[in-house]
Amino acid sequence: MRAWSVSTPGPVEAGALRCVEKPVPVPAADELLVRVRACGVCRTDLHVTEGDLPVHRPGVTPGHEVVGVVAGLGAEVSGFALGDRVGVAWLRRTDGTCAYCLRGAENLCPASRYTGWDADGGYAEYTTVPAAFAHPLPGNLDDVALAPLLCAGIIGYRALRRSALPPGGRLGLYGFGGSAHLCAQVALAEGARVHVLTRGAAAGRLALELGAASAGDAHEPPPEPLDSAILFAPAGDLVPVALRALDRGGVLAVAGIHLTDIPPLHYESELFYERELRTVTSSTREDAREFLALAARHGVRATTHTYPLARAVEALRDLKCGRFDGAAVLVNEVI
Repeated sequence: MRAWSVSTPGPVEAGALRCVEKPVPVPAADELLVRVRACGVCRTDLHVTEGDLPVHRPGVTPGHEVVGVVAGLGAEVSGFALGDRVGVAWLRRTDGTCAYCLRGAENLCPASRYTGWDADGGYAEYTTVPAAFAHPLPGNLDDVALAPLLCAGIIGYRALRRSALPPGGRLGLYGFGGSAHLCAQVALAEGARVHVLTRGAAAGRLALELGAASAGDAHEPPPEPLDSAILFAPAGDLVPVALRALDRGGVLAVAGIHLTDIPPLHYESELFYERELRTVTSSTREDAREFLALAARHGVRATTHTYPLARAVEALRDLKCGRFDGAAVLVNEVI
């Protein structure tokens, strides 16, 4: 099969990601073989490709927003049939026995493994997934529309809950890419007043079209103090900016897996009055179930830009340069 492989982590423009031939993977006893139809392009894929995240699997195939159909079943799998449409997300496997898993925090499991980082992902014609971590998908959305929901949507939903937004509260979103534009739709549907802080003109226009109360420059204060804020941009210099924008008792949640260094914080202007700084680490299967149900109920839709699988490098370059609003999706054009 055709697959993209991170040859040597480095700038995506310099050939870090190469198209290669790999054997079609053989599912383990508890896994599904999935024929990939579409795979969302996530900023984490860029971090894996460029070496912002340490190498877990040499030559890994990125991609963890996979929509596909079951093409093979491991010997121990039940509950799935050939031809079922399934989603493959970031969280691939946990031990299920540690203290974190037992208290419902499987996203913190020290033995957790991830699609497109620890195991080959969806920038390919086929991938595998443990059946226990495969997501049945609603039938009312097409493959391209569903793909970004499987990471961008799920992690945005977890970040929204981590931000402790009160009912009818004022939410600031710093950065407005694939995850933020889905998070905004959930927040708006639940009655929030949303302010978007972004450097991109196209992203700002999309925010206003979706119903945001304002869209402004990320380094400028929003029109009103915020009850909660979420930082989606991987820019540590925005942490003190967002903290200063919070009202008393406000919460800032940092949603990314990678962040540049945070400058020194000034206690009185950025943390005092019980402002809180929180991080977001992956997500749980329960987050995925809750978000997919909410997305169906509220009509959450991704703004998508499709690329054939053969143009994966172009999609990552465009993501890096902010050339599109919403989310990019790779489509397997030979299937």
